[in-house]
Amino acid sequence: MVGFTIGYTGGVYDRAGERRLDEVWIAAEIAAGRCRVLPVWRDRNLVGGFPGAAPRAAFLGNGTADALLAAGETIFLGVAAGIAVFAVDLSERDETEAAFGLGAYAEIRGLSALLPPDEAALLATARGLCHWHRTHRFCGSCGHPTESREAGHSRTCTNPACGRSHYPRLDPAVIMLVESVDDAGRPVCLLGHNARFPEGVFSTLAGFVEIGETLEQAVARELGEEVGIVVDAVTYRASQPWPFPSSIMLGFTAHGRFAPPRPDGVEVVEARWLTIDDLALAADWEEEGAPLRLPRRDSIARFLIESWRAEHAR
Repeated sequence: MVGFTIGYTGGVYDRAGERRLDEVWIAAEIAAGRCRVLPVWRDRNLVGGFPGAAPRAAFLGNGTADALLAAGETIFLGVAAGIAVFAVDLSERDETEAAFGLGAYAEIRGLSALLPPDEAALLATARGLCHWHRTHRFCGSCGHPTESREAGHSRTCTNPACGRSHYPRLDPAVIMLVESVDDAGRPVCLLGHNARFPEGVFSTLAGFVEIGETLEQAVARELGEEVGIVVDAVTYRASQPWPFPSSIMLGFTAHGRFAPPRPDGVEVVEARWLTIDDLALAADWEEEGAPLRLPRRDSIARFLIESWRAEHAR
């Protein structure tokens, strides 16, 4: 939908999966001195320009990148504009030293709408993979240390009696906009205020998929648990990578029975049926103090809301 690009989906770079096992090619690219490196520091990405100007990914090049690639454990992200791009975790260094005078480390969840889409995708991938490596340094089967393999896309147990390979974890989550018709015959959608949200922010509902259930079953279960609404006609709409630290958001719409919502009071503390006119009066996430605020414009939640509003526009 125009004006509401889903964040982190601009990954037009080539992931070049066939190169992950090609150690000769990786070594040649590093030796050629033309690679670029995206550093990560404690789950934050190095960003240049911000806040004085539009943020951009701060790529390390030339001697700095070469030294890091030669010295440490790196992750091959892919090829962008013909150049190999890597990520490196510098969490053990001093934050200022690890910025190399190129910018500052920032939480990109609040910046993705301002970043070029391809850079946002690369930064998110770098963050997610660095987090996974940092939290999977030991084998979950035998407890021995693991080592990076496949250019950073797997880890292998160093215990000869085990040797288990581990791969980056991905947690599927459903996120859904519930639609219905109120007693006056008006189309309405259901949004909720999560206990973790800033005051006034209402969004679509979401939850993790459990083992043994379909995505459609997860949608129905989560809505029943969180707001007591029965739904049917669950329809897939879009997805969004969400490496914070390791999720994929699967977006749906569902038709719900119009009834007073019953928030669980734990995750969802308030829920409302909203009309097209209600949404027209709502403010953006960033407009603090507004009585009703919607999710950020680069989120799949906002995409679902705006798509529904466009479909029901007069």
